[in-house]
Amino acid sequence: MNQEVFLAMPVFLISAFAVLIVVLDAVSGKNKTINFAFGIFSLLATAGAAIYTLTLQVPKLVNPADYHDIFTITKNTMVFSSYSAYFDILFSLAGILTMLASRSFISKGYHEYKEYYSIIILAVAGMVYISHANNLLMLFIGIELMSIMFYILSGYFRQRIESVESALKYFLLGSFASGFLLYGMALVYGATSSLELNVIAQFIAKNNFNATYLTFGIALLLIGLSFKIAAFPFHQWAPDVYQGAPTTVTAFMSTAGKAAAIFSFIIIAKALMPSFTNNAMRLVSTETMQMILAVLSAATMLIGNITAISQKNIKRMLAYSSVAHAGYMLMGVVANNQLGYDGIIFYATSYLFMQIGAFIVLSVLENKDSSNINLDNFTGLRKSNPYLAALMAIFMFSLAGLPPFAGFFGKYYLFLAAIQSGYTWLTIVAVISSVISVYFYIGLIVYMFFKDSDNPIAKAELKLSSVSLFVCLIGVLLFGFFPSLLMNLYAIIK
Repeated sequence: MNQEVFLAMPVFLISAFAVLIVVLDAVSGKNKTINFAFGIFSLLATAGAAIYTLTLQVPKLVNPADYHDIFTITKNTMVFSSYSAYFDILFSLAGILTMLASRSFISKGYHEYKEYYSIIILAVAGMVYISHANNLLMLFIGIELMSIMFYILSGYFRQRIESVESALKYFLLGSFASGFLLYGMALVYGATSSLELNVIAQFIAKNNFNATYLTFGIALLLIGLSFKIAAFPFHQWAPDVYQGAPTTVTAFMSTAGKAAAIFSFIIIAKALMPSFTNNAMRLVSTETMQMILAVLSAATMLIGNITAISQKNIKRMLAYSSVAHAGYMLMGVVANNQLGYDGIIFYATSYLFMQIGAFIVLSVLENKDSSNINLDNFTGLRKSNPYLAALMAIFMFSLAGLPPFAGFFGKYYLFLAAIQSGYTWLTIVAVISSVISVYFYIGLIVYMFFKDSDNPIAKAELKLSSVSLFVCLIGVLLFGFFPSLLMNLYAIIK
């Protein structure tokens, strides 16, 4: 029982801190520093508890047979594995980097409100619930808690029309997608009489289910989750929302939020795909599910990168490229093997560092009305802000998947996993998509280093953002030069 208490500690801590920071928000008056400091402490404590969890003898993979239940009250609602613990660390790290970068950014335009840090903590809490979900209802609660916080954060610059418009679009479309997700869960429950994924898998394996309900339920689940990761053709909201939202919020949503949504795919695929194989009716076979996800992945990669080429606003360019990166991570779910899921871990981690780093550079250089983040504005950046230009170049190289940066090995592991599972054609599409992306990533570097401007961006102050940028730089370089460090993480800790 003692070990089980420690296994659940990340969930307990983030839940308690999410409540406490709201109370602190109410009683701390106008002091914003207290909320900021408490928010950083909360995420550090949660990450520390998750790191300790990794030292315990916990299964590496999300496997229903290896689930550790916590107290009888949960009734298999939540599970605790090293895979979940690792994502707890990732979500907490994303929150810390975002808070550090946001402190100076949101005060730049006189928009610093205390509740900002409370909302970040609540969003991370939703992500943690997702990483530990073994029940469709718990999964929905985690997704919605995270999504509601994102709706609020998108409109955080409440005096700006584009920020309010961003929040409105995200809320309306997100609520519509949540309807698909919830109705899909209801149909799956109607088909199998359970919301627990391992029980649902048993019903499917024994052919004890309503075939019509299950088919439509899984289809609606796929639609709802595809929206959450901004996969084609449910990606149109991403560029508008990402452009209108505060830049540091966009960094948080496009990395931690995307990783949490991808984890939702992993939870469902890992639990149910084996049962489809054992299902004699084969109404929804493993091969069919993999092929659907493969087509979704291929279309997402191509559409995201092709559309990004024509973008002049850097935030929109990175938003469309974020769509493509969702397609890359889906390759690990399609592969449905050990290397595929480990590849998602590596890619989600490296993507967090390079994407957050790129957006932090934008936030530092951005003026109060965000009118200077077009490609033309970055002309000659090497002269006015040489360090920021160099950092942005490194992040662009990594996002393009060029060696020796972390993004290269992230794609390498996912490509290898897809080939091992027999999806060579998907890997070819991914390689073509990556080649297309080089055009706009390197294009930004050309503007910064090989073109001159009579009116370059003024020299910017880094302040606390320098800490986040340093961590992102170290992550991109460390996992680029030594990728085995992350791939052997479990073995090193244990």
